[in-house]
Amino acid sequence: MKVDQLVATAREAMSVRRVYGEPFEKDGVTLIAGARVSGGAGGGGGQDQNGQEGEGGGFGVQARPTGAYVIKDGQVRWMPAVDVNRVIAMLGSVLMVFFVTRARIVRLRSRAQIGDAAAAGRRRHNAHADAENRITARSRRSRRSGTPQPR
Repeated sequence: MKVDQLVATAREAMSVRRVYGEPFEKDGVTLIAGARVSGGAGGGGGQDQNGQEGEGGGFGVQARPTGAYVIKDGQVRWMPAVDVNRVIAMLGSVLMVFFVTRARIVRLRSRAQIGDAAAAGRRRHNAHADAENRITARSRRSRRSGTPQPR
């Protein structure tokens, strides 16, 4: 496909007709569907060492429904479309973040409890060692002075 043909095709694909559908009327109510259309294109050309020329390109278009204009009794309302796939994906993402965060909180709390228990054990050990040191110090003093020290 030549680049000028590509541009013409892309222009046709990304026109206002792609954004708003043909009006549909039934029982005095007119609907005009709306969509979000996005796309991109690229192309280029060149010449090789033998003088042969070539060109090419490509484009892509994506369209998603966004809603519809509803015209009834001279009043126009916009009725948004609900993208169920997007809602499910968003809900799944939120749940995944919740479970990962919850697991981290539980892990941190358990580590804190283990740390608290270890600190309590060290305090008991230190208190016992302090008592032994006091007893040993008293017995040394009593040996030096020759009189027993009160406990």
